[in-house]
Amino acid sequence: MIFQLDEHDIRFPDPALAEPDGLLAIGGDLRTERLLEAYRRGIFPWYSDDTPILWYSPHERFVLFPEELKISKSMRQIMRSGRFAVTVDRAFDQVILACATQPRPGQDGTWITDDMQDAYIRLHTLGHAHSVETWHNNTLAGGLYGVSVGNVFCGESMFSREANASKMALIALCRSGTYRLIDCQVYSDHLASLGARMIPRDQYKTLLDPKKKPSGAPKG
Repeated sequence: MIFQLDEHDIRFPDPALAEPDGLLAIGGDLRTERLLEAYRRGIFPWYSDDTPILWYSPHERFVLFPEELKISKSMRQIMRSGRFAVTVDRAFDQVILACATQPRPGQDGTWITDDMQDAYIRLHTLGHAHSVETWHNNTLAGGLYGVSVGNVFCGESMFSREANASKMALIALCRSGTYRLIDCQVYSDHLASLGARMIPRDQYKTLLDPKKKPSGAPKG
């Protein structure tokens, strides 16, 4: 069953009622209060310009525990070389625009619509969304952005204009000590090679709870 959201009511149905593909609800809007309520409950929007807003809560979540990050020997050499400089929240608008416009194999267009960009820029202005940027010779080379829910970082997208630039941003995020979990949302081979793995929704929900203190990565 897919739920139709009330335009004036920011509440969501129980995420456990999502379809097998994770689709839970349709409609609503991207106001700040609704987005924050969604992320706090393990729900995120994912749609395109030619569809209504679609809200997902996968039954399994693809996540990366910072202590499980795998860094290759070649990447360690790049890190030691000092090729990239890393900053946080220095160019959020540029990062989200770059994520929206970067060509991606097998994708026609982007799910990061103009409305989505505006909504997440508002979240950033209010301190809820953050970006990590990588620079080469003072030029933006790559980065990522996402939403903070307590000490969980809900990653939205990443981009690279140079090889390994987005990977450098992810490594910096994992090593920052700010988050006990990076939520990657849906599976990708690239992130799996860096140590990301699936966990059940109930486990993810527990990790989202701000009242619970970090206790290390649960074993798979």
